[in-house]
Amino acid sequence: MKQGGARKALGAAGLDVGAVGIGCMPMSWAYTGSMQRGEESLRALHTALDRGCSLVDTADMYGPFTNELLLGRVLKERRADAFVSTKVGLLVGEQHIVANGRPGYVKRACDASLRRLQTDVVDLYQLHRADPEVPVEETWGAMAELVSAGKVRSLGFCAVGARGSRRGGRAARHDGTIRQLERVQQVFPVSAVMAELSVWSPEALGALLPWCAARGVGFLAAMPLGSGFLTGTLTTGGGFEPDDLRARHPRFTAEMMAANQPIVAGLRRVAARHGEHVTPAQVALAWVAAQGEGVVPVPGTKQERWALENAASAELRLTAEDFAEIAGLPAAQGSWD
Repeated sequence: MKQGGARKALGAAGLDVGAVGIGCMPMSWAYTGSMQRGEESLRALHTALDRGCSLVDTADMYGPFTNELLLGRVLKERRADAFVSTKVGLLVGEQHIVANGRPGYVKRACDASLRRLQTDVVDLYQLHRADPEVPVEETWGAMAELVSAGKVRSLGFCAVGARGSRRGGRAARHDGTIRQLERVQQVFPVSAVMAELSVWSPEALGALLPWCAARGVGFLAAMPLGSGFLTGTLTTGGGFEPDDLRARHPRFTAEMMAANQPIVAGLRRVAARHGEHVTPAQVALAWVAAQGEGVVPVPGTKQERWALENAASAELRLTAEDFAEIAGLPAAQGSWD
């Protein structure tokens, strides 16, 4: 992936986003609570920045709020080394998550995020979800005012999951998001779109990524490691802690994890061709990064060793044989559709 292409697409004005980002969410939310250790997460962040993984991605809802606080401890020392992305638009309740896109709330939330992150500007401010009760243009307009105020450098949009009908095929899976993007693009330029993209969830390749590429919009690939499955480190039938989102995901039942092992086996075969120290996770990240010069994989991690492994994937160059083998892998079973 050409670094200049990704930087230009993200509107970073000279800030290098790096070849691989680091998703901070697992450090304090959604995955394996017993393994969330602040000091280890801090080491992972420092290591990622040391290895050139400049883009750090979080959201105010993660925790909620604790994720930004954790990242703020690093940014206080190393703000110049980081391209900071955070999100707004979702509120976490006791047993539910609701959208809030009211302009006044967006502005207050940005100020609160800046305080927690210990910075005076966010490089990329993303709309986590559009509020169905508020015209998306109004929410986006408030976010654009934050750019004018110097609190935000660029704006991003998080795609809703590709959960639609199969009748339209892969190309139709993100139709709703694209319609929203077309609307907000009339208000203020979209610098980046974040959506799931991985070997086992390639739906964004159908229409969403081409939409971004045609307009010079950067693409942040969320869950490029399939929520950990594509690393080959998860034990089939091992179960998940109750607070782990994967405990309720239909691809992570024991039956579906077993059924999808051929995907991991294929990634292992590709990795073996590149040397004994290359991992399935690195192959999965290299595949995502190769989908376009504006694509930046953003794997979530909370451990230093995984941060090192993810960063090293930037040096891996897949061959035509590798791409052909990955293209021939079976489709994942147990999706939401």
